[in-house]
Amino acid sequence: MNAEANTPVLIISAPSGAGKSTLVNYLLASGLPLGFSVSATSRKPRGSEKNGHEYYFISAGEFRKRIDAGEFIEWEEVYRDHFYGTLRSEIERITKAGMIPLFDVDVRGGISLKNIFGSSALAIFIMPPSVEELKQRLIRRGTDPEDKIMMRVEKANREIELADRFDRVIVNDDLSRACKEIETVVSGFLKRK
Repeated sequence: MNAEANTPVLIISAPSGAGKSTLVNYLLASGLPLGFSVSATSRKPRGSEKNGHEYYFISAGEFRKRIDAGEFIEWEEVYRDHFYGTLRSEIERITKAGMIPLFDVDVRGGISLKNIFGSSALAIFIMPPSVEELKQRLIRRGTDPEDKIMMRVEKANREIELADRFDRVIVNDDLSRACKEIETVVSGFLKRK
């Protein structure tokens, strides 16, 4: 085991459109000692996303160079030339500030991080109320064309089958209840660390 495996961390994963970002933002505003780990991606920014805030946006070529240099604790090629990953430097930045890293990552990234951090990690899966509701949320979001939405829905079906690989599953069918539940679960985890 490497030194990173002893660092307590919080992992939040969900299919696209399940409300993960809303719950992550709620936790970050709750006053808990959590530091948001900014993931790296080779995809283009969407909407008002800014480099270094939601993601570090780097080219696929640069991403591959950083993989080869060992700069990622985990990474995945989610779609062709669309990489996502967690930079080791983010964990160092957050822990040096005395905070617990909070990872907002896709489902495969969440499983990878749980495997790396083991019992030092609390991995939470945000479950949509249904796949149909998830599809409607993606349509209402208005950031993707229909073919991308269908790709995301198909991916969500596969990801939901992996929910049992996480420590906790929170169904986001009522936002206020889901916020209270995730805060209670995370507070309990942090008290034990």
